[in-house]
Amino acid sequence: MSEQLTIIGSGPAGLTAAIYASRANINPLLFEGFQDGGIPGGQLMITTIVENFPGFPEGILGPQLMGQIREQAIKHGTRMIMEDTVEADLQQHPFTLTTSSGETHSTEALIVASGATARRLPLESEKRLWGKGISACAVCDGALPVFRNRELAVIGGGDTAIEEALHLTQFASKVYLIHRRDALRAGSIMQKRVKNNPKVEILWNKVVEEFCGEEKLAFLRLKDTVTGALSELPVVGAFEAIGHVPNTGFLKGQLATTETGYLKTVPGSTRTNIPGVFAAGDVQDANYRQAITAAGSGCMAAIEAERWLQERE
Repeated sequence: MSEQLTIIGSGPAGLTAAIYASRANINPLLFEGFQDGGIPGGQLMITTIVENFPGFPEGILGPQLMGQIREQAIKHGTRMIMEDTVEADLQQHPFTLTTSSGETHSTEALIVASGATARRLPLESEKRLWGKGISACAVCDGALPVFRNRELAVIGGGDTAIEEALHLTQFASKVYLIHRRDALRAGSIMQKRVKNNPKVEILWNKVVEEFCGEEKLAFLRLKDTVTGALSELPVVGAFEAIGHVPNTGFLKGQLATTETGYLKTVPGSTRTNIPGVFAAGDVQDANYRQAITAAGSGCMAAIEAERWLQERE
């Protein structure tokens, strides 16, 4: 028997879509994921305190927030399977999904909310100190008390890195922008802004060799890409801004994407190029990448999926 609606992804977008669909008596099936593209619950599961999600004036731990949203989805009737979706056949209807256990499931409508994974530096020291001074989101974590009026670093040289650096200048005493080359990749306007900001210092031709500290980040060990010389940079926070990778491998190119791999949706909606397939959250959002915007698009996807199913009936 075919499902009415299946949701892939258990971050804010997927779970919010599940809440709305469940309350509309659609009885959705949700694949939480297991390990592909990160752990179930999305990027908030590796975030410490969240202070910018509405309704929590004192802030809330990322895993705690996701646990509460998940509980709400289950309460309203969402069925969940903790498996990865490894393959999808969207060329015929109903759609067919294959999970990591080898089981296949058919569905009338599909919401892809599989998120995006932040590119991270392949260093053991990075893994050890992740969430203890190292982050991939300055907008999410930059205003935390531990970073205020302290020296911070941003790693990267594109538009995102510059946006993060400029955002951090509102809170930090100084921001170092660490770039492996001698020229930024960002647009000219963004470059001008960062170079004219007295709080930002650009460290050219540098890469992070090691994140150093016992219980939390204390300094970076940098390597000069030209001379090979090592140096130390005392900072309490380091923000990696080296891009995100949308978790779309299981789709094998069946849905239209942007040049950077994000799923394309019709402007003002979550509809993709295949009728009955909707995309929500970071898998289609290269701009905001916030929990609240992901949740909002999850709401949109559920409502649009419900209307699409009603029209077919």
